[in-house]
Amino acid sequence: MKTLVIIGHPELPDSSTQQFLKRAAELPSVTWHPVTAEPLNITAEQRLLRQADRIILQFPLYWYSAPAVLKNWLDQVLTRQFAYPEAAGALVGKELGIAVSLGSPARNFKAGAPEHFSVSQIMTPFQALAHKLKMVFLPTFVIDQFGYQTDAEKAKLLINYQRYLTQGDLDHFEAQADWLTTQFQSLIAQKPSEQKQQLTLILEQLKNNQADLNDLKTNLKMIQNMEDS
Repeated sequence: MKTLVIIGHPELPDSSTQQFLKRAAELPSVTWHPVTAEPLNITAEQRLLRQADRIILQFPLYWYSAPAVLKNWLDQVLTRQFAYPEAAGALVGKELGIAVSLGSPARNFKAGAPEHFSVSQIMTPFQALAHKLKMVFLPTFVIDQFGYQTDAEKAKLLINYQRYLTQGDLDHFEAQADWLTTQFQSLIAQKPSEQKQQLTLILEQLKNNQADLNDLKTNLKMIQNMEDS
């Protein structure tokens, strides 16, 4: 599966959230594609969309919607001739996901809370877009006040974000367990021989008890930390 991440952020170089996510998205099957206010090469943009199986629109929440730079990209690239199912239907059957970063706490986005509406309700226009173009709309991925997150919360965010970009079926437990196992195996393969045997034993033990995903996540993070040290 090929994933295209389209980033709409007017101040991308200054965003610690987006720079963190960019590093997390450095995966073989993922294309990181920021959009700007510069004139667009519509043909090139549409080619990227054609090549992707999963398309993620990623942005900070601006007044309950996406920043103007992303809205402009959508208006210009998703032409009727290219995107409408009754025309070329270039996006039919592809997955559309939203990765949105919040400035206010996620707990505020619900009925009776300060923002009153849920994030899912606010993302309804994008769900309508997916419906119009006969795409598969994915659950929204929320980045909750990145600047206030602890190291442990950021580690969890990294793994969950990578899953959102690359895991085949986001709704099934077995797919999550398989994804984590695959990542663990990939990291083991990069380790020296003396570490591989010990880590392989850990993996086999965890595979025998896949219900305990928290242990698998903890050990995956342990190996990532070893790699960074």
